[in-house]
Amino acid sequence: MRAFERLLKYVVIHTPSDETSNTVPSSSCQFDLARVLLAELKELGVDNAYMDDKGFVYGIIPATPGYENRIKLGFMSHMDTVSDYCDHAVVPVVTENYDGKDFVLG
Repeated sequence: MRAFERLLKYVVIHTPSDETSNTVPSSSCQFDLARVLLAELKELGVDNAYMDDKGFVYGIIPATPGYENRIKLGFMSHMDTVSDYCDHAVVPVVTENYDGKDFVLG
């Protein structure tokens, strides 16, 4: 699967935050995206990947032999969306060969 295809898969998952909630995550549907990410990490061979009770997804990929002393990288991201703007289904649009000109939406 190409990177943009993964992104398109993620953006259609409904993950609104709930500003009135005092839980983490603020809405239980955010676990839906976390489960997808966890499954994909495992499919990619990250055998130690796991999700905690708050929906944080973790996985450690060992360094390539000979590079163990190099700088380590970490990737982090929010899985929620602002509820004011996600009250409808997301329909991604892919524009092949975009020329950089103004893009009219709708």
